[in-house]
Amino acid sequence: MSKRREARERLRRRRELAKSRKLQTKIEQFAPPKPPEPRDNLNAAAVTNKNAVARERQSEIDALERDVAELSRLATPTAETTVEIERIRREVEELKHDFYTHLGAWQRLQLARHPQRPYTDDYIRILFENFSEIHGDRNFSDDPALITGMATFHGKPVMIVGNQKGRDTKQRLARNFGQAKPEGYRKAIRAMELAAKFRRPILIFVDTQGAYPGVDAEERGQAEAIAFNLREMSRLPVPIIVTITGEGGSGGALAIAVGDRVYMLENSVYSVISPEGCASIMWRDPSKAEVAAEALKITAPDLLEMKLIDEIVPEPDGGAQNDHQAAARLLEPVLARSLNELSQLTPERLVEQRYQKFRHMGQFFA
Repeated sequence: MSKRREARERLRRRRELAKSRKLQTKIEQFAPPKPPEPRDNLNAAAVTNKNAVARERQSEIDALERDVAELSRLATPTAETTVEIERIRREVEELKHDFYTHLGAWQRLQLARHPQRPYTDDYIRILFENFSEIHGDRNFSDDPALITGMATFHGKPVMIVGNQKGRDTKQRLARNFGQAKPEGYRKAIRAMELAAKFRRPILIFVDTQGAYPGVDAEERGQAEAIAFNLREMSRLPVPIIVTITGEGGSGGALAIAVGDRVYMLENSVYSVISPEGCASIMWRDPSKAEVAAEALKITAPDLLEMKLIDEIVPEPDGGAQNDHQAAARLLEPVLARSLNELSQLTPERLVEQRYQKFRHMGQFFA
């Protein structure tokens, strides 16, 4: 009985604290905007403090969930206690939803890199049928960091291209952590040209820190392979639908991301360089990666505002890593809708729209 009372009291205090902080966040959102600081005076301490607060709130939510579970275990299973526990659980879910809705760039980057996020093979298993993988670039070898193959989506034949990282250490080493080498990009464009030959739409899933930077990759023409993909993808006469599912990093991501539609999952990121790399170059200090993440504008809302992507795909509460099935089902109607829209266009119109889309990116005037 005493344990139950202690759990209830602990849970009550934590709920009150979480609610007060949620109210404070809303007050701050509606407060008059502060005058912008000069860009040279970027306050690293403020960014670090903001991320520390986010980590503290994450710990509080985790503690609340543990207390709810403990209370459920200790409480007598009556109708009254069941209703009360369910009400508390709903409040915790509301706090959790509010927390994940207002994440900063660094927190979203951590979710994008989560080792349990769904990868290309998970989306293939859930959303597609009759998948038949294509191996090799017909020049050097096969690259397991990129998956390519034919499948059917809602009864329509499509071509799939996507990065694959692997779950455990053995798989990650075999997949080279999702970082493709020149043979991977040549395999990808070979599969895309095959799709164009048979008028199959191309669905692409991007999740990589970037192209592999090793000496062997450079010796085999890494830069040329990426440049060749950019040119050839821009003029393929079939629909190309790109989804950034995790981390879209540098030219290694862009080499398979020239599409008619570019979507991003809610907690994915897309950037010309990693925050760690940016901090090392700008400040000679990798520990300033959190500041760099904010400055780089790598999150989906930032990129949508700058019109660099077309739409944000929502994720299950807490991130796609918590429920692969739900994440795939949220993406499915977006892919189906864009596929139907693009299938109505002629090849000439597709290529022209794609050209205009990328031609007008990055035009900002003060």
